[in-house]
Amino acid sequence: MPVNKMALIRYKTIDKCLQNRRRKWTLEDLMEACSDALQEYEGVARGVSRRAIQMDLQTMRSEKLGYNAPIVVTDKKYYTYEDADYSINKTPLTAQDLGTLNEVLGVLRQFNTFGYFQELNSIVTRLEDKLYKQQHEGRSYVDFEKNELLKGLSFLEPLHKAIQQQKTLRVGYQSFKRPQADDLIFYPWLLKEYRNRWFLFGKSQRNKVVLFLALDRIQTIETTDLAYIAPDFDVHDYFGNVIGVSKYPTQVAHTIVLQIHKDHAPYIKTKPMHASQKILRDDERGMIFSIKVVWNFELERELLGFGELLQVLAPARLVKKMLKRHTDAMNRYTQPTSNNSNAEGSQ
Repeated sequence: MPVNKMALIRYKTIDKCLQNRRRKWTLEDLMEACSDALQEYEGVARGVSRRAIQMDLQTMRSEKLGYNAPIVVTDKKYYTYEDADYSINKTPLTAQDLGTLNEVLGVLRQFNTFGYFQELNSIVTRLEDKLYKQQHEGRSYVDFEKNELLKGLSFLEPLHKAIQQQKTLRVGYQSFKRPQADDLIFYPWLLKEYRNRWFLFGKSQRNKVVLFLALDRIQTIETTDLAYIAPDFDVHDYFGNVIGVSKYPTQVAHTIVLQIHKDHAPYIKTKPMHASQKILRDDERGMIFSIKVVWNFELERELLGFGELLQVLAPARLVKKMLKRHTDAMNRYTQPTSNNSNAEGSQ
């Protein structure tokens, strides 16, 4: 059964509403939510009729699209999912879906041969693996890095659209340092992934500061009619000298000189720490190389990850900082705390 774009937007909107169990949804609430979604995504100004929503709910409950959604009515007027974990996005692909995706995959394979589209390699492989698993009872021969428990991924699509359409957002955001969420007016500029986590880069109306918001700490987002402030610099070039995501606008790159144990030098050669990496010396004593990046938390964490195999040679301030970090780490092992003693006694 073919599904038009408008209907698909309504299904996804209803699904998102029914997953939100912090409020109760009447038929009128669903009509309003779907009307707002069509206005936002397609520019359709007319409202959604009561009958259209009733038909949508009936279709979602049925097997027509393979949803079989467990939609129930409570108190004779509130709609919700009987299964709190249900979502139409978790339903298996239909035969029609598989056919369409295979056609898309065929087109992507053709573009994949052109150098300009080499970044599609990973996307094509992931899509091939997903389709293979769907068609062969979950068997797979590719294991991608993933975080099944990562929160906030549902915000990717609306945030991407907000950036494209230059929409100012109201964001409910709770940092690890705050007991409750802050209400931010935020100008979104870029979505960035780092180590399987997603971040939103932009500027806060409060103090006009550039911020990174981790998607797993965003609680709510909504578009506003407030004027949008675009960046006055290239947001992609902004990260050219960064490992990770942390950088202040005034930070400049420093040349970091490092030495790696000779047995582990091949790992650094085949997977450079940064695009600016240069090999300065490579012999039996080990490999000395440099990178030119800003000094941030992610750089320190990257260097600490090599443990005793890597030594910072310059600049002197970073050498001192890394020495302190390693000393503090050693002290945690050589001077057991009461918590460590309790842990040993409980085993």
